[in-house]
Amino acid sequence: MPRRNSHAPSIPLVATIDIGTTSARAILFSQEGQEVAKHHIEYSTTASEAPENSQNTDQFRRRSSLLRHNEPIFSAEGVAISITDDVAIENNQSSVGPTLRFPQPGWVECMPVHILANAVQCLVACLITLRKINQNPNLKVKYKVKCIGIANMRETTLVWSRKTGKPLSGGITWTDTRTAEIVQHLEKMVDEDRKEELKVKTGLPLSTYFSAAKLRWLLDNDDTIREEYEKGDGNLMFGTVDTWLIYHLTKERNFVTDITNASRTYFMNLDTQDYDDDLLNFWGVDPTKIRLPKIVSSSEFYGSFAAPNLSNLGFHNKITQEAYDILKTITGVPICGCLGDQSASLVGQLAFNPGAAKCTYGTGCFLLYNTGVRKLISSHGALTTFGYWFPTLKGDAAKPCYALEGSIAVAGSIIQWLRDNLKMIENAKDIGPLASQVENSGGVVFIPAFSGLYAPYWDRGARGTIFGMTQYTSASHIARAALEGVCFQVRAILKAMASDAGASGDFLEEALTSQAESRPLSHLATDGGMSKADEVLQIQADILGPCVTVKRAQIAECTALGAAIAAGLSFKDEEDRVWKDLDDVVEKITSKEQVLTNTFHAELPDADRRRNWKRWERAIERAQGWLLEED
Repeated sequence: MPRRNSHAPSIPLVATIDIGTTSARAILFSQEGQEVAKHHIEYSTTASEAPENSQNTDQFRRRSSLLRHNEPIFSAEGVAISITDDVAIENNQSSVGPTLRFPQPGWVECMPVHILANAVQCLVACLITLRKINQNPNLKVKYKVKCIGIANMRETTLVWSRKTGKPLSGGITWTDTRTAEIVQHLEKMVDEDRKEELKVKTGLPLSTYFSAAKLRWLLDNDDTIREEYEKGDGNLMFGTVDTWLIYHLTKERNFVTDITNASRTYFMNLDTQDYDDDLLNFWGVDPTKIRLPKIVSSSEFYGSFAAPNLSNLGFHNKITQEAYDILKTITGVPICGCLGDQSASLVGQLAFNPGAAKCTYGTGCFLLYNTGVRKLISSHGALTTFGYWFPTLKGDAAKPCYALEGSIAVAGSIIQWLRDNLKMIENAKDIGPLASQVENSGGVVFIPAFSGLYAPYWDRGARGTIFGMTQYTSASHIARAALEGVCFQVRAILKAMASDAGASGDFLEEALTSQAESRPLSHLATDGGMSKADEVLQIQADILGPCVTVKRAQIAECTALGAAIAAGLSFKDEEDRVWKDLDDVVEKITSKEQVLTNTFHAELPDADRRRNWKRWERAIERAQGWLLEED
């Protein structure tokens, strides 16, 4: 019988490309969710790239100074990053310049070809590591990349030429606010009934946040893009970061976007899961003049991997022949998983059941609350979005999964403020020990509303406020009150979301029942910089109370893991999948030992918790409306 070398047994790995706002990474995951190989590029910029009036100037001047002295720089979460074998800092002195740029106050642009090049560089580094691992003579079965997933920052808007594949402008990132005038004009022109109609269709409010206003700005203000649009010959292509990557990394040049990214454009109808003529008309976008990517699920075949020719796209840094050679080892591997970053985090946290929620404590906080197959339009200021869509599964698991989303402006950045402005701590990791020197905040309440209050309060006039200080108050009390301020806001959003989901009264104050199904929130899964501190998660558990279990992500890179899970579930034949179904994902990735050490339950007496919450609500009332219209 002939030997079947081409089908020699191997251990399947899933490669994820994860594009964030300030960094790019690639990770090779095993079935157990373990990182077999990883490479991370942290973006840097020069002070000259950030104008003097920009809110980003100080942060990025500090980055540049540290980089020059070969010292750590800080991620968006305030976590120190050092150059290692697995981490690279983008070289500003190269001919291509930085990926992230700040051309004017409030403008934040990314360079699409750089993003693609960074993704390729990270993949190459992982494949080199994998080759070294597979060369180990003691390894009886070799690892092999079976499929590829993509996670990406959402809403970021890119426009490129179909003829050349080249971008026609810098990408406008989700944080960019140049569209404020467009949005303010629409706010004034559109009546409340129409706004509600739009919100029911999209799940979104009118905001600079989403892609539609960014595309409108490009059509109005970029001469090259406007000329191509007016030609109407099909050369103009619009997409978010996922679409750009899939288009340039697939042999077929497939032009698609997944549902979690499409739901953030303001062009998609949540019910039809397709573009809506009324929404396109609202933004004045003619789909016959600019191509829009096909909306597909989060887990299906998008195309076969093929290395892009970066020099043809204008990226003239030398890409070595060795790099292209090693990319050939994954040529033809399916790209078949795609999720926007917050949805990817929900999946990577294994929050698959309706009533499960996740909170990412980054610079701000992003909360997603799984509502299953139910589309809920929030009456408390939360957004409606898609969590994921895995059509190869069975029953309700195969249907698009909806989620409510809320955000908090200030989370990890409060720790940076205590460190940099008040000099209370030297390192972000010192905040937990400092706060733990006291049993409580000593009556101090810290409202961290540096730029107003987001959901569920929605008060732009609120400002950061500290109440209840006496001569007894110490730095430890203020530090603890600052952490509590973030955790109280998480409670407020979760309470509002549960109310949207049909919970009566304040479910967090109800007695813990033995029937988990009857509870509107089963557990809060956490990740991000602040979640690494036990003290923070214990404070969060105490503030939420006995009804909710707080769980820390077992795997730090849960955003990347979420995209890997989406790819691993995509094969139609169950036997071909990396994981057979969601139960199999949970079983293989969950470690019982880690569950015990990463789970937090309320320890604070109920009476104290209720008293603290009332004090918080009183403080919120007093902090609101601080800035008057004439200010």
